[in-house]
Amino acid sequence: MPPRSPRPADRLDDDDYPAYTMGRAAEMLGTSPAFLRTLGENRLITPLRSDGGHRRYSRYQLRVAARARELVDQGTKIEDACRIVILEDQLEEAQRINAEYRRTAESGDPQATASR
Repeated sequence: MPPRSPRPADRLDDDDYPAYTMGRAAEMLGTSPAFLRTLGENRLITPLRSDGGHRRYSRYQLRVAARARELVDQGTKIEDACRIVILEDQLEEAQRINAEYRRTAESGDPQATASR
């Protein structure tokens, strides 16, 4: 039996589902579509494209864009804001991985630590 495709309602909780058009995303962030395009040019977010070629943004991407907007509103150049947000994201991921390793080591499971 082929895998069941997700129901549309299942996507409501998916932070990575590209549910928002550029216009709606810009409206939600209180910014312009040009700001979102600039974030894409600086490789902070890469929106998916609809079948018609229109940019679509996920909730996760909107949170990232909102953080960049905060920095820009505080006077940070947009290129610098994008770099800061990327570094913050990388740090958060490294801390998550480190905490996972620590939990594994503390559990005393030699199999789990040896396989890493």
